[in-house]
Amino acid sequence: MPLKLRKPRPGKTPYYSVRGKYLGVRVVETSLGTPKRSIAVRLVAELEGKIERHEYPPPASPAAGPDRPTFLTAAIAYMEAGGSRRYVKHLITHFGETPLDDIDQAAIDAAAVALHPNVTPATRNVYVYTPVSAILHHANIDIKLRRPAGAKGRVRTDWLNPSDAGAIITAAAALDREFAELLLFLLYTGCRIGEALALTWEYVDGSTAYIPTTKNDQPRTVRLRADLAALLAARRPKIASGRVWRLRYGGWLKTLLLNAKLMACGLKPVARPKRGERRQVPAHRLSWVNFHIFCHTWATWMRRYGRVDLQGLVATDRWLDPRSAARYAHVVAADEWNQVEALPTMPKIASGD
Repeated sequence: MPLKLRKPRPGKTPYYSVRGKYLGVRVVETSLGTPKRSIAVRLVAELEGKIERHEYPPPASPAAGPDRPTFLTAAIAYMEAGGSRRYVKHLITHFGETPLDDIDQAAIDAAAVALHPNVTPATRNVYVYTPVSAILHHANIDIKLRRPAGAKGRVRTDWLNPSDAGAIITAAAALDREFAELLLFLLYTGCRIGEALALTWEYVDGSTAYIPTTKNDQPRTVRLRADLAALLAARRPKIASGRVWRLRYGGWLKTLLLNAKLMACGLKPVARPKRGERRQVPAHRLSWVNFHIFCHTWATWMRRYGRVDLQGLVATDRWLDPRSAARYAHVVAADEWNQVEALPTMPKIASGD
């Protein structure tokens, strides 16, 4: 009896699965990790081939012992050595006492689907592939993981031109002065909104601010522009403690940004909707701007106006991977473009009336 292909079940799983009995080998229901029927059919055929070659089910692994370290022991050692604890809990629950030499590409792919069935490849990469890779490498397991297609997500390089950024910040100052300072901080430091809102006065010292916790789990120090440093110094409390900004991330902060954008476009601000109501937001050309755009703008301006090269951007500790900083290389024409003037001259075109 051939194996049976089961369709995705809305609300439960978006993927095809397989179950049944083939050549006397029973296959319990197993997700194939794909929403495409053509791929699922191919995977079932491959599984039947493995059964025919007596490659499935795989032979049981010897019990883990002193000579076979497990994922659990490796994860604990990784965290005790200072590795990030983020996302490790669910991985320990999934792999548990699985011997490390049993954790291969297929096992990690299966874990990604099982733990996070309804997320993007980029999210799976962050939640599963990256921490598992770090734990295995810390345990001296040499594995070259194939990340899921789309693991990098959509690379965004949108940024604000100075006039639009200035218009938004001017409007923000009319709504709430501290909010305008917050936007300036994002614009001139490249910090993420969470990093900025968590900043306390203890870590602001004249022309610098120390960011103890970042997305990369690496602290960094940012330099404050003189005008930004003066604004913060003007309202620095006598006892330097507490959060720099009283604002918290949520609906009100997003409403402030929305209204600042509307005002920058010459439109009237909108009121925050009451519970159960939908806010009516007029179409406007700055609708694409969110808090992270200010971080992208900082990087773009550092390249375009500050003439900071790729190595310089990486040296700010904003990124761990130089490839992430390289996305901003396009905003400055390479010096080789100066040679365009040496190209042969074409006949002049008469100007129109």
